[in-house]
Amino acid sequence: MRILGLDVGDKTIGVAVSDPLGLTAQGITTINRKKEDDDIAELKKICEEYSVETIVCGLPKNMNGTLGEQGKKVLEFCNILKEKVKIPIKMWDERLTTAAAERAMLEANLSRAKRKKIVDKMAATYILQGYLDSV
Repeated sequence: MRILGLDVGDKTIGVAVSDPLGLTAQGITTINRKKEDDDIAELKKICEEYSVETIVCGLPKNMNGTLGEQGKKVLEFCNILKEKVKIPIKMWDERLTTAAAERAMLEANLSRAKRKKIVDKMAATYILQGYLDSV
């Protein structure tokens, strides 16, 4: 039972996948966004490669719990993705996941250039691991 974790942004999509038992999350890639159809095709390919049964997507909320502009964009993208890949999608509150990923990378003394390359993949890993820990 593999679960895919996504951190959807305007420029990139961080991607993580669970181990077959659904216990741990590993970051696998960052997709540089092009056109929506291309992004969805890439995600579909990953879902097939890993035999994904569920997708968990980070939902950016404001600190007061309301949905902002970015949250609405993510929901819209996920509705289209769900239609195209035919895999259930669960939304997961992603508040502070990018900040946590940044903090972890700073503690590991990664350069700014390296952090920039992997922050979205790390955020997807945090989103997915949070979900896995809750079920």
